[in-house]
Amino acid sequence: MKKTQFYILFLGLLCSLTSLAQNDTVNVLDEVFLTDKKLKDFSTGQQVTVLNDSVLKKNGALLTSALNFNTNIYFKENGLGMVSSPSFRGTTASQTAVLWNGININSQFNGQTDFNTLNAGGFDNISVRGGGGSVIYGTGAIGGTVHLNTNLDFTEKTTQDIFVQYGSFNTLDARYKIKTSGKKWSLSVATARNSSDNDYEWPIEGRENENGEFYNSNLNLGFAYRLNKKNTLKFYSEIFDGERHFSLIRPSETKTKYQNFDTRNLLEWVGEFDDFISVARLAHLNENYKFYGNIASDNPSFGEAQTLIGKYDLNYSVSKTLEFNAVLTNTYTDGTGSGIEENTRNIFSSALLMKHKPFQKFQYELGIRKEITNNYKSPFLFSAGTNYDFTDFYSLKMNISRNFRIPTYNDLYWAGAGNLNLRPETSNQVELGNHFKHKDFKFSLTGYYIHIDEMIRWLPSEGGVWRPINEEKVETYGLEVLGGWEREILKNHQLRFSGTYAYTVSENMNTGYQLIYVPFHKTTGALTYAFKDFSIDYQLLYNGEVFTRSDNNSRYNMDAYMVSNLGIAYDLGEKNIYKIGGRVLNIFDEEYQSVENRWMPGRNFNIYLNLNF
Repeated sequence: MKKTQFYILFLGLLCSLTSLAQNDTVNVLDEVFLTDKKLKDFSTGQQVTVLNDSVLKKNGALLTSALNFNTNIYFKENGLGMVSSPSFRGTTASQTAVLWNGININSQFNGQTDFNTLNAGGFDNISVRGGGGSVIYGTGAIGGTVHLNTNLDFTEKTTQDIFVQYGSFNTLDARYKIKTSGKKWSLSVATARNSSDNDYEWPIEGRENENGEFYNSNLNLGFAYRLNKKNTLKFYSEIFDGERHFSLIRPSETKTKYQNFDTRNLLEWVGEFDDFISVARLAHLNENYKFYGNIASDNPSFGEAQTLIGKYDLNYSVSKTLEFNAVLTNTYTDGTGSGIEENTRNIFSSALLMKHKPFQKFQYELGIRKEITNNYKSPFLFSAGTNYDFTDFYSLKMNISRNFRIPTYNDLYWAGAGNLNLRPETSNQVELGNHFKHKDFKFSLTGYYIHIDEMIRWLPSEGGVWRPINEEKVETYGLEVLGGWEREILKNHQLRFSGTYAYTVSENMNTGYQLIYVPFHKTTGALTYAFKDFSIDYQLLYNGEVFTRSDNNSRYNMDAYMVSNLGIAYDLGEKNIYKIGGRVLNIFDEEYQSVENRWMPGRNFNIYLNLNF
């Protein structure tokens, strides 16, 4: 088995070293229209990749699956569909920011986003940007950012997409999307439903995944109306309703469940006046959860946070090669919960960005940001990025930045344990990227270094009560490889490769030990062969060995694992508007877990039907 794994891993590495963006999977940023304009205009020196709708359908409905098999982000998943936490470039889950149409939606309570509470069917594309982004996107943007986008256009066309998938463990994935527009208006509606009994067998005799059932429903709406040639109103809305029964490690444990109901609304007014573009935004975010420590109890613990964000963005184009962008933001949050007394905080921030292209092959950007609040002492943030195209084949990118993460509601206000004297985590980082492109071949090699100060950790105090303190210094460094290639090898025969590889070192500088649940190696690969209306695709995910104890005790290491998926599909109809297909997931029946004692499914199956008209 070890030899087989080695050969498959070697094939995956070859895929990653001969591959980056292709039309039906992962795209480079410049080829895709995005609602988050800052992501495209102010990512100089950093790499942004986009997962379009087609690749999102090749994976599970929840966002963890798509990102796990197509990016360098490592995920800790407490069983299929359970709590899912990312580690981006060796950082913690709270150091990855998630943006919904440009608005930071990380939890006010723990500073994280659970990626299994995000249904991929609700978005037109998912964008991933590695490295710091706090100057633009604020708290948590240290390891990288994940962007959830809804696109609106005025093409005067109507398209509809229906996707229904059914599989093992009574798993249902249903998605519907309609996009329609006229000369002055545009509407996008996407709805999705995902549910599963999730009762797969464990690789332990007589055991199965107990109390693991879940469901979630998601509705996304986008609407735009052109008042006149210079003014456009846009409105975005999202509703997510989900319930999960948390899987048991031992049959004797008490059954629990978790419910969350989140709403997000964003109103945007865009004004275009000669050399100025004015964007005024008003967003309201509602985060609401209930946790039942005993599933039979009617007395859950809870948390609710209401966040109101006002944001004004003014862009001034001095010339075709020079632009300035000023951003003013005010964020007001009112939060309460079972362990948290009701508390409010107000944060005002200002940022100034500049982008300059002094000549055709060279461009650079600069940015600064400062926040004002009574809740903590805010650091001064900056960023700088450059891009130089030496030839049509090779370009060099570099970015440096100072980023931060603010203390969360739990850190500051948890009853009997919160610490009002906490300081924000800060990081200084640099990355250097080499990018190659020749016809249908793309390849990038990026090296980075991140130094993190004032890491917040919850540690036991003298009285035995766990309290948060600014305690650790962490450095993380590594290499990332992305690649892609596609070609028509014979008439009607197409072959595509894509892949990623990440080498990551993330050390506690006080102890010299690697952080827990950060693998030194991660590889993903994808191979697709298409002939006329028929296609077959193969996916690979390899995660290296990880430590599960902070002292790196090898007795408790979690083994490396490799998971492979195989899919087939056939297009029907004169214009190929119907697609039927099926997938075998974990085809080699790998026994694996990404969190200790939290087993993932063995070999399982699904079939699907996709209608486009």
